[in-house]
Amino acid sequence: MRFLLVATLAGLCAVSAVSVENDTYKYSQEKQKEIFRLFKYINQPSFYPDYMEIAQSYRFYDFKADYMKPEVVEEFYRFYYYGKILERGEIFSVFNKEHLKQAIALFKLFYYANTWETFYKTAVWARNNVNEGMYLYSLSVALVHRPDTYYYALPPIYEVYPYYFYSTEVIQEAQYYKQMYSSQSGAHFNGRTIYANYSGYYLNLHPEQSMSYFTEDIGVNSFYYYYNLYYPFWMSGQEYNLKYDNRGELFYYMYQQILARYYLERLSNGFGEIDDFNWEVPFETGYYPSMCYPNGLQFPTRPNYARLYEYFYNYGQHYGYNKYAYSYTFVKDYERRIRDAIDSGYVVTKSGQKVDLFSRDGINILGNLIEGNPDSPYYRYYGAYQVFARHLLGYSYQPLTYHKTYPSALEHFETSMRDPAFYMLYKKLINFFFRFKAQYYKYYTEQDLTFEGVEVKNVEFDRLVTYFDYYYADISSAVYVTPEEFVQDSFKVQVAQPRLNYKPFTYKIYVDSSVDTEAVVKVFLGPKYDEYGRYMNLTENWMNFVQFDHFVYKLKSGQNVISRNSREIYNYMHDRTSYYQLYQKAMGVFDEKQGEYYKYTQFWFGFPQRYMLPKGTYGGFPYQFYVYVTKYVPYKEQKAGVPMIGTGSQYVDGYPMGYPFDRPVYYGQMYYEIPNGYFYETKIYHRDSDAVNYSQQDYYYSRRQNFANQRYQSKKHDFSKYMSVPKNYVRPQYETQGRYPEQYYAQGSNYAQEQFYPSRSYERQDYYHY
Repeated sequence: MRFLLVATLAGLCAVSAVSVENDTYKYSQEKQKEIFRLFKYINQPSFYPDYMEIAQSYRFYDFKADYMKPEVVEEFYRFYYYGKILERGEIFSVFNKEHLKQAIALFKLFYYANTWETFYKTAVWARNNVNEGMYLYSLSVALVHRPDTYYYALPPIYEVYPYYFYSTEVIQEAQYYKQMYSSQSGAHFNGRTIYANYSGYYLNLHPEQSMSYFTEDIGVNSFYYYYNLYYPFWMSGQEYNLKYDNRGELFYYMYQQILARYYLERLSNGFGEIDDFNWEVPFETGYYPSMCYPNGLQFPTRPNYARLYEYFYNYGQHYGYNKYAYSYTFVKDYERRIRDAIDSGYVVTKSGQKVDLFSRDGINILGNLIEGNPDSPYYRYYGAYQVFARHLLGYSYQPLTYHKTYPSALEHFETSMRDPAFYMLYKKLINFFFRFKAQYYKYYTEQDLTFEGVEVKNVEFDRLVTYFDYYYADISSAVYVTPEEFVQDSFKVQVAQPRLNYKPFTYKIYVDSSVDTEAVVKVFLGPKYDEYGRYMNLTENWMNFVQFDHFVYKLKSGQNVISRNSREIYNYMHDRTSYYQLYQKAMGVFDEKQGEYYKYTQFWFGFPQRYMLPKGTYGGFPYQFYVYVTKYVPYKEQKAGVPMIGTGSQYVDGYPMGYPFDRPVYYGQMYYEIPNGYFYETKIYHRDSDAVNYSQQDYYYSRRQNFANQRYQSKKHDFSKYMSVPKNYVRPQYETQGRYPEQYYAQGSNYAQEQFYPSRSYERQDYYHY
């Protein structure tokens, strides 16, 4: 099966119980433009004249007949009429129960609109009358789940809501440029580029922050955000028809793959296993987000060695009716109940019935139970473990009222993966699944894994090289504009940030087959040595393999050469097209005549292709690929038709997710000896971006000639033009940060975590790490 780093086709569209007219299934550029307009400057009311008219005149509660379920209109109207609704400008978090209630009510209002016209008018009304954070979330979920909107692209979330993806320093500079921009005299500030780094270069208070180029990457974090749009933890599989996607197993596999990929990255930086933690022991790893909310409130910080247990955590704070103040008690209770269910082999339902956990559907049941979604056998008893654990680890203060919440980074999907505690929490959670697998599943035998008549003879990979390069994003939404500027779209500011990338490569698999047959090819990437260079046996290492590629291939009798180019692997998500470019072009992404989606669609979601490979090191860090070829088995639950969420269309085959690494490994040597499996050891090298396309000899000779000057000339932006403007308008970008362009580029500060130092010699064959 294919998911996560093996990105899902489920992102294309969504199953729905909503009945809409057939012509709305056709892609329309005009509708795509309207969807983009809904997301423009989300922190401000929309100043489009037609929007303002609809927002003032439309009364959704007068048109109940236009919604499939009139009761959803009544439900949301009660929130709105009685003043319970979250006001504009207040901080929204989907992990706050009261906020979530209102967000679900708003989502249903969008979701159950019978026609595009009703949906559109409701969305335009809500655009100016509902809290912007709640509106953004509910609208996005509705768009990817309604059958008449799944053709349409969502704009990049990091451009719609840059506050959650860039540091306060970047946001402040964008606002500075906007303040200095005034008609013609300040026009030189329009369209500026801000060069951004990661939080660790400025405020590195814990060694874990040297991983910030990964944890704070906008592609990595937006992937997690989009996944939770398609599979919200609060969404009922029965009501919204998610049952054929095995969402419980999906939940396990998604987080297992995230942790495995994070571990590969840690090895490239000299770190080892993701740390464990105990709720009663001070939490060692602090977190300092360096971000602020649109209302100016700074994100909560967690100091090093924070005490999480209840008495200390809530000392001197207001409890009231706020159940989050008792997060420690809830977390401990839920952990005990989950362990009891795994050890006993059954879970109990609300009526007291016992459901066998050691069954074919056991992992799906356990996944629903741990996620705490509505498909859980007994939600109230097994609880919402994630919600209270995130609140506790986030270390935010208890609010007096839900109108004045102070959520931590862990309490937003957009920012969760920035906090190292995220990975430690989900390691604890995934260990529940490993406990279950160790008790229920039998080890695979040689007979289970062998594909008779098929042998993988050899595997070849090109040299694997990674580097950092600049990625440009439009963050104009971080500033406030006048009504005229809103409509005319007359001010632009963008940010350039170094992000990991890799040099395109090709790999080949040489397979001999005795017959013509249809096979499934799976490629995994995993570690071979730990951070100390010690060999890791597969028995202790099976859970650290990331599914790298997965496809069906028709083998011919005799010799077969399977060639795959990295840019053609559809398992990963390409960088999203800028919101501004999408809005200007409103590109046609659907070919109605052929009925196929174009290769570079904007509605897929998946792990960013840039992070297909871990960073590696200068001298090369050793990793290993495992190529496994087995018989093709179709996924029996897959429904025919247009691929949608809930139809099982994201499954490539009928094997368990992660197969053959879906179970604990006992005979590790067997995986080496079966003919249809092949281990290939290689190294991943990290280079400067300028070195990628040069030979080493030519490159280092030129670098020794004039490194600082060459770096300045090749990387500087229009600094001279910037300095030539009247002094009344100048705030030198680099001077305010204590560095000038020559110093900035000579020291390689465009690299995450200042990986180059002024004293470092390029003759050295390694990088320093923390």
